[in-house]
Parts: sequence; structure tokens; C-alpha cells
Amino acid sequence: MSTFQDAIESIRHQITQATTSHTISLKLDWSIGEQLIDWLEAQPVFPKFYWQSRDGEEEVAVLGQVKTFTDPSAAQKVLAPQQRIWGGRSFDGRTERNRRCMSSFFFLPQVEITRLGSSWNIMVNVSEDNSRLLSTLNKMTEEFDDLSELHCRVTQRINTPEKADWSNMVNKALTAIENKQFEKVVLARKTTLTLDLNLSSAQFLKASRQSNSHSFHFMMALDSEHCFIGSTPERLYVRNGYALKTEALAGTIGRGHDEEEDNQLASWLISDKKNQYENRLVVDDIVHRLSKFSISMNVADTSELVKLRKVQHLKRPISAEINAECSDSQLLDNLQPTAAIAGLPRMSALDFIIDNEPFARGWYSGAVGFLSQQRSEFCVAIRSALVMGNKLHLFAGAGIVPGSEPSSEWDELDRKTSTLCTLLESDTNVSSDITESQVA
Repeated sequence: MSTFQDAIESIRHQITQATTSHTISLKLDWSIGEQLIDWLEAQPVFPKFYWQSRDGEEEVAVLGQVKTFTDPSAAQKVLAPQQRIWGGRSFDGRTERNRRCMSSFFFLPQVEITRLGSSWNIMVNVSEDNSRLLSTLNKMTEEFDDLSELHCRVTQRINTPEKADWSNMVNKALTAIENKQFEKVVLARKTTLTLDLNLSSAQFLKASRQSNSHSFHFMMALDSEHCFIGSTPERLYVRNGYALKTEALAGTIGRGHDEEEDNQLASWLISDKKNQYENRLVVDDIVHRLSKFSISMNVADTSELVKLRKVQHLKRPISAEINAECSDSQLLDNLQPTAAIAGLPRMSALDFIIDNEPFARGWYSGAVGFLSQQRSEFCVAIRSALVMGNKLHLFAGAGIVPGSEPSSEWDELDRKTSTLCTLLESDTNVSSDITESQVA
């Protein structure tokens, strides 16, 4: 087991002896504790990616790129057994609606540092030309400053759409549902916060990780100016060999002010026909999409209750054994976007979203994670934000089904956005509902 500096020196030496592409992996004796995000922030290399699994057992920091991929199927053909590629797929990138955002971005990193439980490991991906890898290793430092607590103040808040336009959009969706255009559509809102200081993405994510448990935490920074982060409770899927696990996470209510009220809200959610119907639509869609790849499948008989800091959800776990011909690329194509973040039927719901939502989603409600030959895992990029200097773009969505009420769904958006928004200090004089035109 090596110290950080000993490991870097050993890796440098092995790189100079390398004649083919492969991986170099060493166990680390590292007493960094819970400060991997702090360390990653101090490294002057891009792209950067941070990942923490929902159960907290796995934490990963990756940086630098050996290769990039826009198609995960192409990546899987060249990956060595130990290698993982990291990144994600956007919701609407490279479409007429959102040409500026990439449809997907995956990269084989130069350096990957992993914590599994209490064990640390460093791995590098060696290629035919290792001059850039050696340059990255030379730039890496073990020294870093502890990220301080957040002290940004919100000076302006813009909701897109504003509440009146949201109500019109929801009512239009309900009319479309009544006319049998689709059964469900998930409509979203973007909340843009202007801060009095530039926001550190790593600092923001660290604060979220400390406050929001039972969530995947991720940070994807392609450069120093743009960073997409999230603390999401929703797994798209995890594949271990041919064993697949996924879930239907749909149906939401807030948390109570005390235990009694919290339990009353939970009981209402579990018995509410509208929320159970919304969850069942997601289950049925996932089962339908997986059936062509599955040898066997099992759906939980009843919904579980997932209690988060600001909201509680209904969840139905789904497991399957997939056939040998099924690839991660096919799983991503078929499972994303799920009915929990788009609607049902998928194409009819997507058409409505494209025609009516007043902003492009980009990475929000896409899929973020990693894939490898043996194991792959992706979360759904909800409870997420795009950080750009002193601008913070927060996103939240609500499933619209028969019985939905615009004002109740608006309140649900507020609860979901508060997962990240409440980490910042607010100016009590800032209006919570300013339109785009008022700012312009």
C-alpha cells in the first residue's frame, strides 16, 4: 500500500516502461477522510467528474481524458476489463431545440481515484502516447485547502415559466390528457438565481452531500466555466453482469414539521390514487421497455416510501436478468427518458414538452454515471443545477396526470428545488416569482 506521492512516483516509472495501452492500479494509504471533493477542486485538470453512490459506499474522483465518446456503444468495444468511462446523456442535446448542448459526453479518464468502503485505490489509463498523462500527473497535488461553508446570497430569482404561465401549461396538458393525446406528461421549471458572489461548484455539492442523504451525488465539469451537479434520489439502472436493477420513482409529497405530521403525509401519499396511478404508469413503461431484453423480471408488489430532506416519494424496485446481447447503450436508449421525467407514451409526451416548455433542459433529467464491461450504473439527473459563475440554474419537474392541480404542482416544484436552493442564503427582499420580461 502506497502513500499518494509514492503511488504517483511508481506510476510515473511504470508509464515510462509501458509499450501498450493498459491500466496501472495501486492501493492507496490515504487519510483524506470525506474531503475527496476538496481534493478534486484543487486539481488544475479538466474534465473533472465526481461520483458518490446512493448508499455512500463508493466515492470516485476522475480527471483528464484519454479518449472521449459521444456513443457509449463505441466505448464498450474498446474498454479493457478494469476500465470505466464516465459522463452522461442529456435530455435534449443536439436537437433543433437545444443545439448548444451535447447529446452525450463520455470520457475515459487519465486518473481515477476510488474509495470503496474505507479502502482507497488510484488507477491510470495508459495509452500509446503518454505525454499528456505524465503532464497531468505532474500537475496533480496532494495538497488542498478545505472548502469553506457556503456564504453566497441570492439577489435575484427568475422562474421560467412564471406561475401564471405554468398554470396555463398544466391546464393545456390536462386537456391533452382528456383528449387521449397521452396519459402523463412531466413538465419542468427552471429557476435562475443570481448570487452576490461566484459560486464554487465543488463547495455547493459538498454542502448538498452533507445535507441530502440517500442520494447519488455527482459533479461533471467539462471546463472551469460550466459545471453540472446534482443530488438525486433516482437510479436509472445498475447492471452487474447480466443482473439489472432499476426502479419507478414517482409520486411526491412534502415532509412534515414534526413526526406526527410527517407520518400523516406519508400515509396520505401511500393511499392517494393519483400518486399511485402516476407510479404505476412508470412501472408499466419500464417493464414494457425491458421485456425485449429480459430473460426474467421481478416487480415489487407494493410501493416503498423514500424519505428525503424536503420531500418523500413512492418507489417500486424492479429487477431483471438481461440477455447477453443487451448492451448499456441499448439500456440507455430504452430506459431514458423514463415516464418519470418525460411522460407516457414517450414520444407524445416529448412532443408536448418541446412545444410548450419555455426553456431547453440540457443535462437536467438526463442520465449521469459510468459504464464498464462488468458493471454500469446511472442515476437520473434530477435535483440538479447548472453552475455558471454567479448564476445558478436549478431545475425541477412534476408529473401531470388526471387530478393534477397547477397550484399544487407548483408547490411541489418549490419543494424539489429547495433540496439545493435552501443551501444558499436568501435576501428576504428578493421576489420569488420574477418573469424574464421584467428582468429584461
